[in-house]
Amino acid sequence: MTRYLVRRAALLVGTLLLASVVLFLILRLLPGDPANALLSVGATPDQVAAARHQIGTDRPLPAQFGHWLSQLATLHFGDSFVSSLPVGPEIVSRLSVTVPLTLSAFVLAVVVAVPVGFLAAHRAHTWYGALAGLVSQLGIAVPAFWLGLLLVWVFALNLRVLPAGGFPPDGWSSFPDAFRALVLPVVTVALVMAASLIRYVRSATLDVLGSDHLRTARALGSSFAGAMWRHGVRNAAVPVVSVLGIELATTFLGAVVIESVFALPGLGSMLVRGIAQHDYPVIQGVLFVSTFAVLVVGFLADVAQRFIDPRLRGGLVR
Repeated sequence: MTRYLVRRAALLVGTLLLASVVLFLILRLLPGDPANALLSVGATPDQVAAARHQIGTDRPLPAQFGHWLSQLATLHFGDSFVSSLPVGPEIVSRLSVTVPLTLSAFVLAVVVAVPVGFLAAHRAHTWYGALAGLVSQLGIAVPAFWLGLLLVWVFALNLRVLPAGGFPPDGWSSFPDAFRALVLPVVTVALVMAASLIRYVRSATLDVLGSDHLRTARALGSSFAGAMWRHGVRNAAVPVVSVLGIELATTFLGAVVIESVFALPGLGSMLVRGIAQHDYPVIQGVLFVSTFAVLVVGFLADVAQRFIDPRLRGGLVR
């Protein structure tokens, strides 16, 4: 297992390095000059050249990439071309919105999806089991932004029990206001994620219910609950864990949509602003952090699978 962790960690670092190269090159191939964000309309060629020299985009690409890697090595993402402020502290500040949003929605989605998915499989031939499966299918077809707007219309505009958007200026220092500001975004993301997870939990549960080892355990006198706990949960958890990792990573990356709907000052709005201004350090910083988060989630999900499934551990030992 230790050998596997070392190999997997080395692969994580290599993938992150490759992603940084691809991110750097693709960003430079996109149309648009970041120097224009510093100048007014009608700037002279000399002014454009001076702006490029100021932000360093007139240097050769290898020199620019080497400078960026040296900044990453010290956990410094550079300074914004537009505001001249360090990108790193702003990313950390915005993570205080994006991370609670993502993790809270993930936990709520799991709490909803696991029992509903099990019910949809165990009671598949009943009307409420079929209804759970139908609701899951409908939930997958609903866009997250549309559901968010619907919740705003119901709970903010009509019932007036929750804010329609925004976040307290002093952040989590005003905990009640910050909590209320995240209720609708969290519910929106959780419902969309839960609809997808219900399908996977239902499918994994159906596989376990029809397995030989569960029937054997029941034939030897175990109760249904006991047989499921001893033989079913672990087998059903293996495919679900990998899906949970993908869903968590997707939710983190999809925060840009929800944060735009609810006007939240998270990584998503920071990325949109950076793209509009061609602010390379901002775009690179946000995408690098997002890529790192996705790779780490995938790494943890892969390791969790090997702890859950002894067959994978046995393969590693040999």
